Amino acid sequence: MADPQHQQQRPGLEGFKGVLPEKGGGPTTSQIIAVVTLLPLSGTLLFLAGITLTGTLIGLAVTTPVFVICSPVLVPAALVIGLAVVGFLASGAFGITALSSLSWMANYLREMRGKLPQQMEQAKKRMQETAGQMGQKARETGQAVQSRAQEGTRGTEGGRT
Repeated sequence: MADPQHQQQRPGLEGFKGVLPEKGGGPTTSQIIAVVTLLPLSGTLLFLAGITLTGTLIGLAVTTPVFVICSPVLVPAALVIGLAVVGFLASGAFGITALSSLSWMANYLREMRGKLPQQMEQAKKRMQETAGQMGQKARETGQAVQSRAQEGTRGTEGGRT
């Protein structure tokens, strides 16, 4: 029997571990409610998408001959109206994007306003600790150099006499 830790897992299943229950027993109540709610809703939306596509194709089949006959007037008018609609939609999308970005930035700055003094204080303490450690290290190094220098001068004094 193989050790469960050394069994190979199928690639792509790692992302589903948070969704699936870890221990046996079956789905939770919230998962059942989600499926019961979302399945009919998604089926209805898919049905409406299919009806819309069918209606669009039938409409194009019926109106294409009219567009071909009246094209000198309808095509430029349709282009102007289409470009105007695209412009308004793009303007709205850019506006909503800008407002949501500004809102996110304002919330982020509000959160940081409370955290920034604490972070600055912590950084200040870390700098003081580091400076103290560096000063201690410099003193120790200076004492070591001084003791070696004294040992060197004692050795040369003893050899002269």
